[in-house]
Amino acid sequence: MEKIKMTTPLVEMDGDEMTRIIWKMIKDILILPYVDLKSEYYDLGLEYRNETNDKVIFDSAYATKKYGVAVKCATITPNADRVKEYNLKEMWKSPNGTIRAILDGTVFRAPIIVKGITPYIPTWTKPITIARHAYGDVYKNTEMQVEAGSKCELVCTDKDGNEIRQTIHEFGESGGIIQGLHNIDQSIGSFARCCFNYALDTKQDIWFATKDTISKKYDHRFKDIFNEIFEAEYKEKFDAAGIEYFYTLIDDAVARVVRSEGGYIWACKNYDGDVMSDMVATAYGSLAMMTSVLVSPDGTYEYEAAHGTVQRHYYKHLKGEETSTNSVATLFAWTGALRKRGELDGLSDLVNFADNLEKATIKTIEDGIMTGDLYLLSNLENKKKVNTEEFLLAVGDTLKAML
Repeated sequence: MEKIKMTTPLVEMDGDEMTRIIWKMIKDILILPYVDLKSEYYDLGLEYRNETNDKVIFDSAYATKKYGVAVKCATITPNADRVKEYNLKEMWKSPNGTIRAILDGTVFRAPIIVKGITPYIPTWTKPITIARHAYGDVYKNTEMQVEAGSKCELVCTDKDGNEIRQTIHEFGESGGIIQGLHNIDQSIGSFARCCFNYALDTKQDIWFATKDTISKKYDHRFKDIFNEIFEAEYKEKFDAAGIEYFYTLIDDAVARVVRSEGGYIWACKNYDGDVMSDMVATAYGSLAMMTSVLVSPDGTYEYEAAHGTVQRHYYKHLKGEETSTNSVATLFAWTGALRKRGELDGLSDLVNFADNLEKATIKTIEDGIMTGDLYLLSNLENKKKVNTEEFLLAVGDTLKAML
């Protein structure tokens, strides 16, 4: 068949370790034979980030703002061990954190549900989408260890030079630790609008939860901004769409989620969303079966896998050993980006291709061909464990039969 033409590039952010290997396989086996791919390529591998002093991260984020759609491979956020392993100039910050701050977006993560894999919480018959605020909190914190006898204060100097001071704690015979967090009204407002727009687009109820009874200023500000924006801009639209906005405390939300059947968006602050998205993904079966998209209020989209670089499998790969790494989330990052590019550019062929590639992936698994992690979870009678490349080749065969 003739390759599908693209009119506008998407931003391609390559990554690290095993997911970098998978990235190339997906392109070579499933995309380049069918799509005349136009992409603006950025190497976010740790070596090149170190070489450019992290500038490549900023370049890729600004390119995403320019073109509107990006697809990102998993990347390493270095710790002390990684600094030694890769001989880094410094302990570079999280690429995702930097990109999210520039794009001012909200991360939406949802499980990919396939027959044969029953969630650990069997009442979850519909997907739960986690909407994670992607700015501030502990990810942009300031913290320090303090000595015994220290007095720690929160100090705010306004634009006229006036100081407001509040005591955090007076440390007596024991030293300790302190941490300062911040957020901004503009980003919280963007978070709210992204959540409400996504709920309208997907026709799903949206839940939002904080701990405003304890955090009477910080968390309560989130609650107030969400409520103000909803009442002023979205209530009538939600009523017309027949969907609901629901606020509760975070501990109550967790209890409700566990008892629910799914089928809604759960909006969380940054740290809550980081934790809860992994919990939801694991409960549905596998973090490698979790889609992730960063959506900005201006309509910018960045698609990625919800998991990391699969370090253990990469070391096996370097030794020449066979791996059976689940590539589904990375594959769905590509399909999500291609679909959105097609939607924005009016390319129905590209949209249909993305849809068919996702269907082929799910059909391959439901036909019993799967990687090792799913093989252990699946209750299908006739199932076959395959290696990393064999799975993608099987998806390719399924896709050819569909097309």
